[in-house]
Amino acid sequence: MAEQPNIILILADDMGFADLGCTGSEISTPHIDSLAANGALLTSMYNCARCCPTRASLLTGLYPHSAGVGHMGADLGTPAYQGFLRSDSATIAEHLRPAGYRTLMSGKWHVAGDFEPRNVDSWRVGDVDHPTPRQRGFDRFYGILDGATHFFSPHYMLEDDSRVQVFPDDFYFTDAITDKAIGMIEESVADDAPFFLYLAHTAPHWPLHAHPEDIARYDGVYSAGWDAIRTARHETMNDMGLFASNWEISRRDEDVHPWSAEKNTDWEARKMATYAAMVDRMDQSIGRLVAALKRLGQFDNTLILFLSDNGGCAEFMAEDGWAKFFPDKTHDGRQIVMGNRPDVMPGDALTYQSYDKPWANVSNAPFRLFKHYVHEGGISTPLVAHWPKGIRPDGARHAPCHVADVLPTILEAAGVPYQKEVGGHAIQPCEGESFLPLLKGGDWARSQPIFFEHEGNAAVRAGRFKLVRQHSADWELYDMEVDRTELHDLAGRGGRQERDLVAQYQDWAQKVGVEDWDRQLPKLLKAWGLQSVDG
Repeated sequence: MAEQPNIILILADDMGFADLGCTGSEISTPHIDSLAANGALLTSMYNCARCCPTRASLLTGLYPHSAGVGHMGADLGTPAYQGFLRSDSATIAEHLRPAGYRTLMSGKWHVAGDFEPRNVDSWRVGDVDHPTPRQRGFDRFYGILDGATHFFSPHYMLEDDSRVQVFPDDFYFTDAITDKAIGMIEESVADDAPFFLYLAHTAPHWPLHAHPEDIARYDGVYSAGWDAIRTARHETMNDMGLFASNWEISRRDEDVHPWSAEKNTDWEARKMATYAAMVDRMDQSIGRLVAALKRLGQFDNTLILFLSDNGGCAEFMAEDGWAKFFPDKTHDGRQIVMGNRPDVMPGDALTYQSYDKPWANVSNAPFRLFKHYVHEGGISTPLVAHWPKGIRPDGARHAPCHVADVLPTILEAAGVPYQKEVGGHAIQPCEGESFLPLLKGGDWARSQPIFFEHEGNAAVRAGRFKLVRQHSADWELYDMEVDRTELHDLAGRGGRQERDLVAQYQDWAQKVGVEDWDRQLPKLLKAWGLQSVDG
């Protein structure tokens, strides 16, 4: 057998389709852009619209409901919604480790049940319903277990099985997880073992935290406002010939006012500048990782995959909303000003803000809607793939793929079989399909439709057609080859094709255990101790 490749899977958090230089952005991402230019860029990769459902699907090759994370971390009472990885699923690490791979993870886990960030002493880390990466096939782990953290002062981190409680003055999460990942790789190379690294970023997920020098690089860039930036990104995409067709850009979201009506322009521009700085720093860290691979002689035979877990996030960081779930003091006792306040500029350790819907609309250009939703803005991510020994640089590929397809693709590249039993548990058949032939430049198309469901938002993509609806709304139908921005609804005119898509979705939803969201929502609010929740 040929020498097995190393594999690095890099996941960004809440980064929209248009936030990379190679997809039309003004944000500086030269290292990711270089990987795309010298590898492959998939323009129709789909995620699951939200952080942990995507991570569960990505890690297991199953739809999120089949993996146990049909919603988020709260246990809503059924196997599809238990909130942590099911025992009849197996992670990429659990498949690769029996074949001799060192299995390494650095970053955000978020497939291990619910945690209360303000009450870390109550956490039951390592219980059956709160498994750590080390319990799901990873030899090494450094990072966080829940869904978000303070970039300068994390509330709870683990290194392998021990809690990290001391942080240097220059600590920054994006830098730290990359440094640890490089160290893990160095250990594996010293032992002459192939490695699988899962580098799971929290950038650019809120809170908006970045190094001052990175923010300064974007000073004044966003003073033109969200309308101008969004239009410029779309025009750049079209000039690049990014997609198979130059689709019309979706209209500004109906909840977003024009930039000309914005009163706090300096604050708004600073929010987007900080967000851009977070993406920029993530790209810098990927550059350091690539440099380490070259130094160690591992670059040419390492398959690198980069993508995002959902579209840009429209959540508003109100003091009495999402912000109230997180600690309001740093680890050294300094008070944090929580929430999106125009009198507080974001970016440093004593702030906790989000970039909000208008800028998320920019991140997701040219598509509609955001994280949470299964219209294209919520589920579309570019996938960058690079492997000098295995992939021929040949421009963009446009065939639709799903994050569940990543696991079988990795296993095929490594020459490793899909495990049918792990830890005494029979493993469900893989629901993803390897797209390695697509990466190698061949003709490839998924044999099965792609399905989506999150909080009652639902869709099915089969060939050129997509059936989609928001929770409690009517089905919409789009021809994605001529209208991927979902502006011209064909519902009611699709005939047998439309009826077949509805039937296929209903069959899939029953098979994987999708529950009516109106019945699930009260359970979630009770679990969170809420009557309602923003975002």
